[in-house]
Amino acid sequence: MKILYGVQGTGNGHITRSRIVISELRKRGHSVEVLISGRPKEKLFDLEDIEPYSINKGITFCTFKGKIDIVRSAINLNLFDFFNDVIKKKIKEIDIVISDFEPISAWVAKKNRKLSIGLAHQYAFAHKIPIDGDNIFTRSVLNYFAPADIKIGMHYHHFNQPIIPPIIPNFDIPKNLKIEKNKVLVYLPFEDLNDIIEFLKPFDKYLFTIYHDIKTEIRINNIHVKPFSKINFKKDLLSSDKVLSSAGFELPSEVLSLGKGLLLKPVLGQMEQLSNVRAIENLGLGLSMEQLNNDIMRDWLSLKNQNPINYPFCAPILADWISQKKWDKLDLLVDELWAGVKFPN
Repeated sequence: MKILYGVQGTGNGHITRSRIVISELRKRGHSVEVLISGRPKEKLFDLEDIEPYSINKGITFCTFKGKIDIVRSAINLNLFDFFNDVIKKKIKEIDIVISDFEPISAWVAKKNRKLSIGLAHQYAFAHKIPIDGDNIFTRSVLNYFAPADIKIGMHYHHFNQPIIPPIIPNFDIPKNLKIEKNKVLVYLPFEDLNDIIEFLKPFDKYLFTIYHDIKTEIRINNIHVKPFSKINFKKDLLSSDKVLSSAGFELPSEVLSLGKGLLLKPVLGQMEQLSNVRAIENLGLGLSMEQLNNDIMRDWLSLKNQNPINYPFCAPILADWISQKKWDKLDLLVDELWAGVKFPN
């Protein structure tokens, strides 16, 4: 098939899981055209393995010091450019459109009456799962931001709903890998870097590796700040004992699959992140803090880590399901992917 694959570029998680599915689809002989929106080209990195791709502005939100900045988000919202991108996109030769909550591809499919598959965490919110911060506005965004004919949501747990497990990499963990018991990986891209550094300084018995939007590395005693890099991030993730992260979906899923300690700091005002926190805490899989809180951090650092969750490598099974066009057999896909998954007590 010829597939248009839309990727929401606002968070790295959308790109991480999309590149895995795109690779599996291409292995099966499909021609996949990739469209990325939501982040400027200069802010994107390590995309060589999903070429060819195009980048559009799309629609996204702005943050300031860990909160949604409504004013800046409204100023940056250019609906004229968005509708123009939808109108001018030609997909006559495309067979299906897959959207990882990317709005241009989703609305192009709707405009041209092409079959569309929504494959993202956000589509899980159509079902009865833990939700926090929901209102008319957020519900409208979920319903109309990236509409799809077939919606495949994913989550940390099935919650007895027709959703699939997280799509995470098949980690090739070296046999000689040593986990550093006092090493903490920090990924808080929506927080001010200086605020993060000042917050971590009192915890001088630990080694902190921070990934942030910088050009060159910075070392301040036990704190090491690095620029974004897919390869280096994976190395530090595998060798860390704990992870302090924003409350997106992809990285916490990887952390749970590796059995590392998880502390979430959500973007305030962002319903998806607030809901992810509620789900993690309801399941007893991690802690959270609304602000950078020393007491919560200290308690979390002293906790024993959970056992890993044995999520399956979903991407090949999902690519086969798409290839076989079993649109009416979503329940069988869900059952197959959750079979055998065991959660900590």
